[in-house]
Amino acid sequence: MKKAMAVIGVIIVVLVIVAWIAYNGIIGKDEACKTAWGQVETVLQRRFDLIPGLVETVKGYAKHESGVFEEVAKLRSQWGEAKSQDDRSRAGGLLEGALGRLIAVAENYPELKANQSFISLQDELANTENKISVERQRYNDSVKVYNVAIRKFPGMIWARMFGFETRNQFEAGQGAEKAPAVKF
Repeated sequence: MKKAMAVIGVIIVVLVIVAWIAYNGIIGKDEACKTAWGQVETVLQRRFDLIPGLVETVKGYAKHESGVFEEVAKLRSQWGEAKSQDDRSRAGGLLEGALGRLIAVAENYPELKANQSFISLQDELANTENKISVERQRYNDSVKVYNVAIRKFPGMIWARMFGFETRNQFEAGQGAEKAPAVKF
């Protein structure tokens, strides 16, 4: 009887240790996802902060292109007001398309393309877009590792037990598969 109790005790201790290790592993992966998303938001905020200067510079040259400016302003506001990660992701994708149209408008003004402020802002924006792409990929990689960990056995047992749910990867916004149409 003592031997059976000792075996049961060892099994319980082993299960507790396995649960502890699995739980901590899932927590680490979950935190990696949160950190990666924080980096995405940081570079999206950088883009958000660059937009007013870019818009004002282009506005001075292309006064009759008000539709593009209004769209950029509206989408910038939507991004700033978004509360959830999904809403920010969606608004960021739409804003990305509008910025493409803004740059396309600027291409029709040779004196604007030669303006040092515009060139500097455009370079900053291009650099920021590259950073956004890199950080989105890092986020997606973190989410993949996390989702695999909580969907595979035995992690799925602990994930369900402790309430962990899969995360959504960042996806490009609707219309991102083609270049924006620009009409003058």
